[in-house]
Amino acid sequence: MTLPSPPPPGLPPVHADLFIDGTWRAGADGGRFDVVDPADLSTIAAFAIATERDCHDAVDAAAAALDDWAATAPRERGELLRAAYELLTTEEEHLATLIVRENGKAWADAVGEARYATEFFRWFAEEAVRIPGEYRRSPSGDKRIVVDRQPVGVSLLITPWNFPAAMATRKLAPALAAGCTTILKPARETPLTAAYVVEALRRVGVPRGVVNLVTPVPTGPLVQQMIDRAEVRKVSFTGSTEVGRTLLHACADSVVSTSMELGGNAPVIVLPGADLELTVAGALQAKMRNGGSACTAANRFYVHTSLHDEFVARMDAALAEMVVGPGLDRSHHLGALVSVAERDKVAALVDDAVASGATLVRGGKPSATGAFYDATLLTDVEHGSQINVTEIFGPVTAVVRYDDVDDAVRMANDTVYGLMAYVFGEERAAMAVARRLEAGMVAVNRGVVSDPAAPFGGVKQSGLGREGSSEGILEFLEEKYIALTE
Repeated sequence: MTLPSPPPPGLPPVHADLFIDGTWRAGADGGRFDVVDPADLSTIAAFAIATERDCHDAVDAAAAALDDWAATAPRERGELLRAAYELLTTEEEHLATLIVRENGKAWADAVGEARYATEFFRWFAEEAVRIPGEYRRSPSGDKRIVVDRQPVGVSLLITPWNFPAAMATRKLAPALAAGCTTILKPARETPLTAAYVVEALRRVGVPRGVVNLVTPVPTGPLVQQMIDRAEVRKVSFTGSTEVGRTLLHACADSVVSTSMELGGNAPVIVLPGADLELTVAGALQAKMRNGGSACTAANRFYVHTSLHDEFVARMDAALAEMVVGPGLDRSHHLGALVSVAERDKVAALVDDAVASGATLVRGGKPSATGAFYDATLLTDVEHGSQINVTEIFGPVTAVVRYDDVDDAVRMANDTVYGLMAYVFGEERAAMAVARRLEAGMVAVNRGVVSDPAAPFGGVKQSGLGREGSSEGILEFLEEKYIALTE
């Protein structure tokens, strides 16, 4: 099964090439890698491999386009982003289909991602014309202090496979709004969606060289070469903490500005007296959205003894209703994980937990074909066990029983990660716990927080900087102080 060629009437082709200096092209050596549908393991495209020459060509193109793009009126930059929003909104189902085919997620999750992704273009279309500055008299009275904000420069944007559209737009939109030129490096599992987003920007008239796309092989050495180029002044990365550490080291020698949205190990604290109907509904969203393959996904459930058994029973009943299967079938609630390797990693975590004393209430079965894994529920999980300290990235609910709220907060904070946390309970008590949690984002009595208008990011080893909101564009701007004689 392959992608449609030609595409449905009125829709653009799905590109499987590099995009450099306004042109789709094969890699310099003609090499390609397979893009696989994780639902049936068929090859759906052969995507171009970017060589050393291609990566340097992309940097050259972005550098050559920088001055003109930075000088473009903010309103004009904003209108191009708005046009991209409107275009992709009309093609929502086509984009969602592409996401399902190469990522594997369920249809509802893919549509949700398509809408979330396009919203970043709309949000930053509006932020492009609101870049702040300052003008004030100095306290000494001898000068005027002018603070200008200017584009940081050529920006290398590195995105993961779990949200191939949204992670691309969450970086491209603020960078372009700020006046930066860009080089997008998507994950090799899901490059087609990223290419579709780039093609949308080309179609609405973003000038050549402003947006480039490369898929380098070998990845690490060629990314390092791009970072080492003096023209590259920003690296924005979403992915694992391990890779983030490597990139931070790579950026250190040339002091490249970095934004890092890294791994998570989100705790869920269910407080005594919590409304279990609301709690289970929110927990399902927090855990099963995107099949659990989200850095914000609920990873560790700390449930008070007074509610533990009923919570487990209700979660079990809810998970029993979840149908697993190919994402293009809209009746399925859980699609495939992105690869067989990811499926097997999740299976190994569950097997280890059971061997270590956890009780398997439901699920625990990988598919015989494709990269599917059942919705799974574990109880009697020990705090600090392997499944408790690992970012699962799959549809597995692992429940830890607790007796004292202070212990729950201590266990929730007992991690190097600090991206996301969830609290369910009476509002005043839940807010008090939320303030004590070491996380960049906390959801109180709800299962989803992501919003282009809100600052997204973590503390500790979950990252540096923020994406979205008014803060997102500041990641791609540098402050310049100009002193004027009084």
